[in-house]
Amino acid sequence: MPTLYGTQGSGSAAVEAALAIAGVEARLVDAASWQDSPGLVELKRINPLAQIPTLVLDDGTVLTESAAILVHLGLVHPQSGLLATDPRARAQQIRGLVYIAANCYAGIGILDYPERWYPDPDDAVRKAMQRRGRARLHELWQAFADQFPATPWLSGERIGALDVLAATVSMWSGARQALAASRPEFSRLLARIEAEPRVAPVWARHWPRR
Repeated sequence: MPTLYGTQGSGSAAVEAALAIAGVEARLVDAASWQDSPGLVELKRINPLAQIPTLVLDDGTVLTESAAILVHLGLVHPQSGLLATDPRARAQQIRGLVYIAANCYAGIGILDYPERWYPDPDDAVRKAMQRRGRARLHELWQAFADQFPATPWLSGERIGALDVLAATVSMWSGARQALAASRPEFSRLLARIEAEPRVAPVWARHWPRR
């Protein structure tokens, strides 16, 4: 049984959802770099950056980076539909996964931790970085919505890896509200993804008050 390190409301939701779609059970360990816990101590032994999600495979192989984990799960569980079997479709799905990781996910890191990118920011600098960063993040989501149509899912005829990563990362920094106003059709797709029967229980654990 693989082990997944993560915590409520985090990026581990995407990997949990992918595991559920693939029908793979996993041991879940609560861990996050921003809160002390026995799980964090365990996580730091295998991932010094304490990033979540971190997935440890049956053979002890450690996987980090959400997009990489999802690509791996799609490749080793081809029957799941997490990734397309058609090479051209799969290439676009991988492109979408990396787009979210490199643009949207990375942008949220700047919003949440501006001090990592600007030394000792005062309140004015912090607010300016966060204000412009949030606007830029919403622009990046709009560009994603325009470039990756649902047919009927982002992953094609079946819900897949790109769907669960988009639904997860768009939960943060006001992206859902912005998309509801600017890209209502894409917003409805995100709601449909999180309501899919295998995904819905994961969302209920991660965002119970929604």
